Amino acid sequence: MKISIQQSAVNTINKEAAAIAGLVSFINASFEEAVNTIHQCGGRVVISGIGKSAIVAQKIVATLNSTGTASLFMHAADAIHGDLGMIQPNDIVVILSKSGESEEIKVLVPLIKSIGNKLVAISGNESSFLVKHADIFLNTTVGEEACPNNLAPTSSTTAQMVMGDALAVALMQLNGFDSKDFAKFHPGGNLGKRLYLRVDDIYKLNEKPFINKNASFKDAIMGISKGRLGAIAVLNDNNNIVGIITDGDIRRLLEKTDDIKDLNAADILTSNPKTILHTALAVEALDKMNTFSITNLIVVNEHDAYLGFIELHDLIREGII
Repeated sequence: MKISIQQSAVNTINKEAAAIAGLVSFINASFEEAVNTIHQCGGRVVISGIGKSAIVAQKIVATLNSTGTASLFMHAADAIHGDLGMIQPNDIVVILSKSGESEEIKVLVPLIKSIGNKLVAISGNESSFLVKHADIFLNTTVGEEACPNNLAPTSSTTAQMVMGDALAVALMQLNGFDSKDFAKFHPGGNLGKRLYLRVDDIYKLNEKPFINKNASFKDAIMGISKGRLGAIAVLNDNNNIVGIITDGDIRRLLEKTDDIKDLNAADILTSNPKTILHTALAVEALDKMNTFSITNLIVVNEHDAYLGFIELHDLIREGII
């Protein structure tokens, strides 16, 4: 039978969306107990599973670790062949299983109970062996799998993952885990840079072009050319910033007049230039450039003293964009 590929995809998404929406009714006192128990345990979260649930468990572990809740993965099959030794006295054990009846789970659960650790079950079968022996039960029952035969774990594994995300985010907020903490755990790559890289780390690599407001038109052009930033800061006799001249300003001036012999910087500057504090995040500089549709900012200190320039190409080079 010929199928519509697009309709198949839509059906899958709709079924999984319905499964996720159904989880809302399972966010109850048990969920709150699970979050508080993990928060107060003083140990780590050891997450286990078998088959597709084991893969989901690894993702949940990664999310918890990156958001401030120390976690580790323990495969259910490996646990009963020696890996059980990774569980410490204050750890909380979480087991994922759709059926809660897998043979490895039935062997593992009594062993965990004998050690004395709290056990959280994430399962879609509330009458299962796993759930009956767990201290806390998080229900991830789904109406049907997205698989047309209602067999392959699809909706059920999506529900497990979303429940894990709900746990991680609740713990993150309970721990007061903010963007600064997130940056500590994500120092690499563009994401990390967006969270910790500051204007101070970038602008010092650039030239620091500036002229006095009484400087000549030629001096302004020479200063822009020498600075290689397409702009130059204009200062008064007290070295306060009074404006900026960009190569765009020069072009627009030349379109209007040929009489430039007696012009000076004060005649062509743009007053009230956009500035950025040297301690600001680089991503804040990007936001400001986007807001005002400009490609550079004058960098200042806490007293509005001129320090230099940061430009769009700097942010591209650093991977902020």
